[in-house]
Amino acid sequence: MKTWNLDREGIVHEPPLPRQYGTELLVLKEGKGVYLWDVQGNKYLDFGSGIAVNALGYGREDIARIASDQMRRIVHTSNLYTTEPTLTLASKLIASGPFQAVHFGNSGTEANETALKYARLYARRKRGEGHHALLTFSHAFHGRTLGALSVTPTEAYREPFEPLLPGVEVCPYNDVEALKKTVNDRFAGIIVEVVQGEGGLEVMSREFAQALNELRDTFDLVLIADEVQTGLGRTGYLYASEAVGLLPDIITLAKPLAGGLPLSATLIPEKINSLLKVGDHGTTFGGGPVTTAVASYLWDTVSNPDFHKEVREKGEFLEAELESLRKEWSSGALLLSRVRGLGLLRGLEVEVEKGDMGEWMKKILQAARKEGVLVLRSGKNVIRIAPPLVISREEIREGIEKLRRALQSVASQM
Repeated sequence: MKTWNLDREGIVHEPPLPRQYGTELLVLKEGKGVYLWDVQGNKYLDFGSGIAVNALGYGREDIARIASDQMRRIVHTSNLYTTEPTLTLASKLIASGPFQAVHFGNSGTEANETALKYARLYARRKRGEGHHALLTFSHAFHGRTLGALSVTPTEAYREPFEPLLPGVEVCPYNDVEALKKTVNDRFAGIIVEVVQGEGGLEVMSREFAQALNELRDTFDLVLIADEVQTGLGRTGYLYASEAVGLLPDIITLAKPLAGGLPLSATLIPEKINSLLKVGDHGTTFGGGPVTTAVASYLWDTVSNPDFHKEVREKGEFLEAELESLRKEWSSGALLLSRVRGLGLLRGLEVEVEKGDMGEWMKKILQAARKEGVLVLRSGKNVIRIAPPLVISREEIREGIEKLRRALQSVASQM
């Protein structure tokens, strides 16, 4: 029975969903390639990919066929058993680096929860009590569950749910000196993003990556790279860690891993796997045969070096287009001050002469939608762009032109 109100723009008002998602939501119906259509037939170029999830775009008959074929065989087994698709994907993942095993979950926050648990377990079983502290960084985002939220220092996310996990410390991102002064034998692990997805798309410096590597070795810490948003080709590398020389013990993956289906992976080395005992951790739905069958197919595409080269080239093209746009808006009541990010995870830093930044960012996203392009926000004032990795240069140019018109519309209101 239909119980919601829909307007001509495809917006549902007061939907029967928690208010945490807002009181107005665009209702999407279908997609093809890099385009989406809402229930009223309005067409959008997708510059968000469902928050960097739909790496191969929409309407994929190949992915639908794989999921459908597997569902006819078996949908679910639990982690009391396993299946061939699960074993096949796990083998591919651990071959991508110095890993011995992979824990499958359902979401990025679960992957990070698992990594944090492994870090503390490793410290306790290797070094004993008193080495349980966890280090995170300013403007980081690692998830919404209580453990992952504990290493997400943004107060707006944390305040309603405090007190959170004890023993967490925060260090300024990309500050090598502060990092060296903070880390000592008290720490079990460090969790870090190479590109801060929700933190304004700041990119890790090579110097910071090297300092993290050295401190991990000095204190026998577990270094965790949260690659939930940056992994699997998004930055033009299989893992963004490769771009800056970071050498993590654990890599966490999720968003694009199963082509839009819920699946996460926590990749672990022998030094952690050898300390695990039966029952230390688990999940009912993680690594099911349907999601892993799809993910194995997706992996074969996104792990290809030629694919990475294409993403890097398209990322450079997108960067150039954004830089051109930035120069057009280098002064005035609304200006674009900096292009951020890496590969096909890019951002435009916005500054306004007066008014509430949050409201102006909301207007920009709404204006972009009305022009037919869906974009995201990162931090307080960065327009985030994360299109499907299969996007063409022509489609990138089209999206930038739509964004240009949206900025013009918002600027006229100032």
